[in-house]
Amino acid sequence: MTDALTDLLSTRDWLLADGATGTNLFNMGLSSGDAPEFWNEQEPDKIRALYRGAVEAGSDIFLTNSFGANASRLKLHDAADRAYDLSKLAAELGREIAEAAGRKVIVAGSVGPTGEIMGAAGTLSHESAVAMFEETARGLMDGGADVLWVETISAPEEYRAAAEAFANVGAPWCGTMSFDTAGRTMMGVTSADMVRMVEGLGNPPIAFGANCGVGASDLLRTVLGFVAQGTERPVIAKGNAGIPKYVDGHIHYDGTPELMADYACLARDAGARIIGGCCGTMPVHLKAMREALETRPKGPRPTLDQITEALGGFSSDSDGTGDDDGPQRERRGRRRKS
Repeated sequence: MTDALTDLLSTRDWLLADGATGTNLFNMGLSSGDAPEFWNEQEPDKIRALYRGAVEAGSDIFLTNSFGANASRLKLHDAADRAYDLSKLAAELGREIAEAAGRKVIVAGSVGPTGEIMGAAGTLSHESAVAMFEETARGLMDGGADVLWVETISAPEEYRAAAEAFANVGAPWCGTMSFDTAGRTMMGVTSADMVRMVEGLGNPPIAFGANCGVGASDLLRTVLGFVAQGTERPVIAKGNAGIPKYVDGHIHYDGTPELMADYACLARDAGARIIGGCCGTMPVHLKAMREALETRPKGPRPTLDQITEALGGFSSDSDGTGDDDGPQRERRGRRRKS
């Protein structure tokens, strides 16, 4: 028996994912420091609007408002015992919007990191991490999610714990890591390392890839690193809408809809099959991305020079891998002004 995402991937060359959760909720009035997951209960219409905005802009997949719905993160808000309930609510609202879309739309249950450190340097055990992820996963699947989607992971130990938890639940899943430190995750994982890890899992994801990170150029260099390993598993690219800048007391991302349209097509040409945005990406960006993907013909795999010419320079001179493992060179290109 196949799952809804695999079925949709079998009929399409690419799928458009959604954009930012935090950026859009802050624009709706969420205050910094507040747990967005409480809005599933307190402001359900705003969460419906979040989901609907992505669907109406053309997204084939949207993530639920459950990124921090695990016991570790919720304990900071005295709500460690609410992980299951808030996750279930997030998915129920998503299911409602997906069913009203008039086309096939995938509800992906967002599962963020625990916020704790695993491994020799940390205090979070593998068993505890699995239990936390499993609680969130059960809530999301019971609420009607089609697939689980772990994202913004830095540590391989945490990625493996999520994979085990999802196997315990019997749920299909996808998983992305954030490559934000000179082409590596904060815990030192390279694009080549991630491919090896994913392919070695007993319960591998349907698709894997990168989200967030530094900027669109860096993320596409990481995508090229995945593809260089020869993986046949669908690759996910979910890059930020430009670079964050502090303006008038608020964080703004400088990526225009035109830049994100270019990014989306370059991601497709680089080998990504699921393409979306992360921080700063709003429905106006998604609409431009969808239009570009539908109207611009597929091109050859882009070079590093072509990526930087379109999107701007890399933040580091290496993608973190060895000479034989992936794209290396530093390239400084023109960045479009917002």
